[in-house]
Amino acid sequence: MRTAVLLSGGVDSSVALALLRRSGEHELTAFYLKIWLEDELSFLGDCPWEDDLRYARACCQHLGVPLEVMPLQGEYLEQVVEPALAELRAGRTPSPDLLCNRRIKFGAFLDRVGAQFDSVASGHYARRIRGQQGWLLGRAADRVKDQTYFLARLRQDQLARGCFPLGDCTKLEVRRLAAEFGLATAARPDSQGICFLGKIRYRDFVRYHLGERLGEIRHARTGCLLGRHRGYWYYTIGQRFGLGLGGGPWYVVAKDTDTNTLRVVHRDELGEFSCTTLLVDDVHWICGPPRHHRLEVRLRHGPDLTACELHPDQGSRMRVLLARPDPGVAPGQYAVFYARQICLGSGLIVAALPDR
Repeated sequence: MRTAVLLSGGVDSSVALALLRRSGEHELTAFYLKIWLEDELSFLGDCPWEDDLRYARACCQHLGVPLEVMPLQGEYLEQVVEPALAELRAGRTPSPDLLCNRRIKFGAFLDRVGAQFDSVASGHYARRIRGQQGWLLGRAADRVKDQTYFLARLRQDQLARGCFPLGDCTKLEVRRLAAEFGLATAARPDSQGICFLGKIRYRDFVRYHLGERLGEIRHARTGCLLGRHRGYWYYTIGQRFGLGLGGGPWYVVAKDTDTNTLRVVHRDELGEFSCTTLLVDDVHWICGPPRHHRLEVRLRHGPDLTACELHPDQGSRMRVLLARPDPGVAPGQYAVFYARQICLGSGLIVAALPDR
């Protein structure tokens, strides 16, 4: 099988490559995807994409796998960066990693390599499972590292060509395997960056593109002025840090884009602004819609799942009823739906209705 392996220079993707190499079932070529921001905005901070590439090359040389560098700057700018900036301007919280996987790693990249490869492998913690009606996206063995949330926008044809060698591994096992294989990345720390930012700080990225604009921070119930901020686009619903207010903790519960105002409440009042009902649109099912309306939902990356019910709403929208209130639901993010161990798909959150 001819397999293209997406290599980032981190431990996960390098172990995925080593496992495929050890299996002897794949004719491998590794690819480092060069992205738009790594050169143009490197002055904003530490953005050593050369280090990433050096680690990727070291692993490939050690394993005897050829490595190619593929520039996708234009595709990243158009399909990931610009939509993310548009969401920030609109006061929403973008989900660039989900767009990155669908539009770039399993989109533009697949379009570019075309028929040269049978599958595309990555270091995501996820499983691909053959179902009766098509391919299913299964949760990883490591419940904390499970990354199906970020893959929930994949189409059936993309998943059909996906390969996830780490699906049955825990993070601890991946570190052990990296040392066992003698990989240069064995002790390299994990990257926490958003897909298109590399090592650039998120706040610096936002400041470069959207600038700063002084605005007010007001109490959501009383309207009392509590402080000032430098632009609503720096904040998301549920955010606690970076407000600079005394007597906290305080949480962002609403943003007024017209007046550039943040609405906040104290932790003791947060329950009043939690929501039990979401409206989602642009619903995408990986392998067809579910048979039942009682599912589980993940509202952000992490191990927590919440029981929910899904009901049709106006037009293409769906209404999601949560079994327990959530105080940090941000429009622009995705609600990702599960049935037991299977990730079914996702819907774009367009509104969160307070539980009051």
